Amino acid sequence: MQAAVWGYIDADGKAHVATEKLDERYQLFFRGKSEGELAADAAARAAPSLDPAFAATPIFRRVETHPNVRRFEPLIARHAAAYGVDAALVKAVVAVESAYEVRAVSQRGAIGLMQVIPETAERYGVTGDARGSVEQKLLDPAVNIRIGTRYLKDLLERFAGDTVLALAAYNAGEASVEHYGSQVPPFPETREFVRLVLQFHEWYKPPPPPPPPPLRVTIPRRPAPAR
Repeated sequence: MQAAVWGYIDADGKAHVATEKLDERYQLFFRGKSEGELAADAAARAAPSLDPAFAATPIFRRVETHPNVRRFEPLIARHAAAYGVDAALVKAVVAVESAYEVRAVSQRGAIGLMQVIPETAERYGVTGDARGSVEQKLLDPAVNIRIGTRYLKDLLERFAGDTVLALAAYNAGEASVEHYGSQVPPFPETREFVRLVLQFHEWYKPPPPPPPPPLRVTIPRRPAPAR
């Protein structure tokens, strides 16, 4: 049942309010959703939808309760804000690339949380020195997330904000995406990567803000009876 408020102000200036129209003097001045509908809306905003098939994947089960998700959230938020990238998208890339394992290294030499290859890091000014090699520096979460987020930003710009193509390029390389006519390359690994990142992105998106409160309204005053 919808919540409603009916009322009127009598000739003596006294307000009369009811949840239903008691007689012809009462006028409707507010109608809203029921408590049940409001509670359902709040629950829907608070809990992102989760595809059961996605929830059953090994990577989701690994990442869902991983302590590094919360640990690195401020770091991701800072670099995402610095480069104008959606923080939820960066979190999703980290989830799929490394499952939030800081020391993850792929067979192809991609390193760390965002699986950055040393050549990409060098492109953005990371060099080996007395403090460590490029590979060692990429195991530092701050360096890895900074470079990975910067690279993702540049890919988004290169592909005109197309998230799917940017993700495909992050996995397979810009040249591969362009070679296939700015389409996702027909590589099973790349297509699975894009699919999983988009699913994690939806999961990590913050809930939409609650609707604004109803405007304050004034109970209509009945005109004084003619004397």
